[in-house]
Amino acid sequence: MNTSPVSAYLHDFFFTVYPYICLGVFFMGSLARFDRDQYTWKSDSSQLLRRGTLRWGSNLFHGGILFLFVGHSVGMLTPHALYEPFITAAQKQMLAVVAGGIAGFLCFIGLSMLLWRRLFDPRIRLTSHRTDIAILVILWVQLSLGLITLPFSLSHADGSVMMILADWAQRIVTFRPLAANLIGLAWPYKVHMVLGMTIFMLFPFSRLVHIWSGLASVTYVLRPYQLVRSRRLNLPPGHDRPQRVL
Repeated sequence: MNTSPVSAYLHDFFFTVYPYICLGVFFMGSLARFDRDQYTWKSDSSQLLRRGTLRWGSNLFHGGILFLFVGHSVGMLTPHALYEPFITAAQKQMLAVVAGGIAGFLCFIGLSMLLWRRLFDPRIRLTSHRTDIAILVILWVQLSLGLITLPFSLSHADGSVMMILADWAQRIVTFRPLAANLIGLAWPYKVHMVLGMTIFMLFPFSRLVHIWSGLASVTYVLRPYQLVRSRRLNLPPGHDRPQRVL
């Protein structure tokens, strides 16, 4: 397929250079925000203002987005040779379409409910930062693009496109970028990928940064016990047993 020099340049930039810009900002920005603005490292929940659709919307969104993130990570970054003895590329793609489609649809419903609260509830809209609304809109567009790719995936059920996307992602993480194989992909895939990388770049500057806290909280289970001593004299035997402090 013939492309103009400008289109070829933009294609190479977005799929060979841009991923590393986004990942660099993602990690360095997160460290800088944790170092300089720890009091802003939170999700700014609006539960106290009005619960309403929050419970359903939040549960559907968080459950769906976690499933999609893990599914994308495992599906894109697992070498083909590891799963080839158990499942074919075509079967893996169909599994991704079905499971990802269900999770994406539920996540889309939950996110739509959360976005509706932010936009049309006067109390919540008044206390919402512009970045809160902006990131919800970006995520909503990203989910929409992901759902749009499903019919394209069903039109080539041999798994070939999934293999191309996985090869690109694995080359990125191993510092061997190659964008030539992506030229013939349909536009929803490309826009979905570019916007996904952009979300990583915006991550440190939005409320999404609180995801790090959720991951870090797992280490609480593994931390050592703290020894708590009473200030009273004549301690009874066994009073100084180690206790976990919340």
